[in-house]
Amino acid sequence: MVRRLINFPTSPDEIRRNQERFFQIAGFPGIVGAIDGTHVQIIAPRQNENDFFNRHHYHSLNVQVVFHSQCKLIDIVAKWPGSTHDTRILNESGLRVLFENGHIPLQTHLLGDSGYPSRRWLLTPFRIPQPVHTKGLGALLKRRFYVLHGEIRMSPQKACQVVMACAVLHNICKDRQIPITDDDDNNDTSDDEDSGDDTAQGHHVQARNDGAARGNNINGILYRQQFAATHF
Repeated sequence: MVRRLINFPTSPDEIRRNQERFFQIAGFPGIVGAIDGTHVQIIAPRQNENDFFNRHHYHSLNVQVVFHSQCKLIDIVAKWPGSTHDTRILNESGLRVLFENGHIPLQTHLLGDSGYPSRRWLLTPFRIPQPVHTKGLGALLKRRFYVLHGEIRMSPQKACQVVMACAVLHNICKDRQIPITDDDDNNDTSDDEDSGDDTAQGHHVQARNDGAARGNNINGILYRQQFAATHF
């Protein structure tokens, strides 16, 4: 069900359609999707409890989601403990492999918030001004499915399955044009956002320990400046 209903576009035609839709929304060229991380609260697990204790001081899964312009999921990773930084989840995901191994055409980008590193294929905010491209993306699932608002009283493995089931159901709802109700909107959460800039904690630690990551981030920042100067 996940493979059938949640698919990242790889064909030139699919990518072009996504890019055109994003451009129609905000005049932003070359965007195939927007990436975000969202914390789903779980009970304290019996094993590796500290790994699941996040920066908001509760136990959670850190779930990586990517939406296209109509807010349909095109990628999701739901397996990492809450203490894991967004940068690590991205770096160890199949999404990075798609972009960096040439499976996605050049001039194709994701939009991410400042919790992510800058890459030639991942555009993040400038420090000044500091817009939030992806604020609330992860909360879309929580607005539609109440189970994701509170504490999932299951093991981490089963909680991951619940998240994936909600992701599949969300896309079915989008296909059938079933809207999120006003009551669901009132249950939104606001603690999913990573604050900071290009020297945020996750980037700083990675740069100290990995010279290649430092170089990639610098190249990404330079590319972002070139991109902004060219298109804006």
